[in-house]
Amino acid sequence: MKIITDAACTSYEQPGHPERPARILTTVARLQDQTELPLTWVKPGHADLTAALLRAHSPAVLTRLLEPRDFDNDTPWLPDIHLRARASVAAALDALAAARAGETVFSLMRPPGHHATRDQSMGFCYLNNIAIAALAATATGSPRVAVFDFDVHHGNGTEHILLNQPGIEFFSIHQHPAYPGTGAQNVGRNCFNYPVPPGSLRATYLATLRQALDDLRIFKPHLIAVSAGFDAYERDPVGGGPLKTEDFYWLSQAFRALNIPCFSLLEGGYSRDLPELILAYLKGVAGQ
Repeated sequence: MKIITDAACTSYEQPGHPERPARILTTVARLQDQTELPLTWVKPGHADLTAALLRAHSPAVLTRLLEPRDFDNDTPWLPDIHLRARASVAAALDALAAARAGETVFSLMRPPGHHATRDQSMGFCYLNNIAIAALAATATGSPRVAVFDFDVHHGNGTEHILLNQPGIEFFSIHQHPAYPGTGAQNVGRNCFNYPVPPGSLRATYLATLRQALDDLRIFKPHLIAVSAGFDAYERDPVGGGPLKTEDFYWLSQAFRALNIPCFSLLEGGYSRDLPELILAYLKGVAGQ
C-alpha cells in the first residue's frame, strides 16, 4: 500500500477552520504506529502541471490563487496556498500513475479539491484534484473512467468540470439539502447524483451507496478515481451523517472486489476519529 503525503501540506492553517493540519498529522501518526498494514510512504512529484491544470480550470483560477484575498468565508487565501494546492494535484496525478501500475494507493494530502469548479475556488478547495486526474486519465489512454465521491457534501466542482466529458462518469453520494446546495438530481449525460436527506437512517445511506456501486459496475470502467470524504461519519462535527467506522471498511472492500485499478484522494472528514476511519478504509482496499 502506497501513501502519498508531504509534511509541507500541514504548513498552512486558518485559526478555527475545520480543515486543519491535524487531519494529516494525526492520521500519519496513527498509520505509522500500526503494524497490520505494510505501507510505503512517498512524496508527490514535481512535474510540470500546466497542461493537466488547464484541462480542468480556466487560466483565471490559476491567477486568482496568487491574489492575497479570501475566496469566500470558507476558503481563505494564505501565503503559498498555490504551492500547497499544486502539490495536492501532483499527488493525485502520482496516485493515478500508481494505480495504473497495479499499486494500491491513497493520497493523504490537503487541501481537498472536489468543490473547486472550473472557474472558482470554494468550499475549502482551491484546485480540483480528482477532476484533474480523471481528465488526465482519459487524455492519456483510459477509455472509461469512473469518479466515485462519497464525501457527505456534493462534489459540485467535480460535476461542473466533468459534465458531459466523454469517457467519464461521475457518481456522488451525499446529503441533500446541504452545502453547497447542488446535487439534487442527475445532470447531463454522465453525472449521477444520489442525494440522501439529512437525518436518514444508516441503512438508507448504505442502500444508496450500494445503488451507486451497482450503477458504477454497469458503466464497466477501466479505472476508478475515488473522492474519499469521511464526513458522513456519525460523529463528524461538520457533516455528521449516520455511517460507522466499519462502513468505510465495507466500501473500500467493495472497490477492491471490482478488480479494477483504483486510487483514492482525501476530501473531507473532520472528526477526531479520522485516523481510524482512514485506517479502516485502507485495510479494506488492501484486502485485510
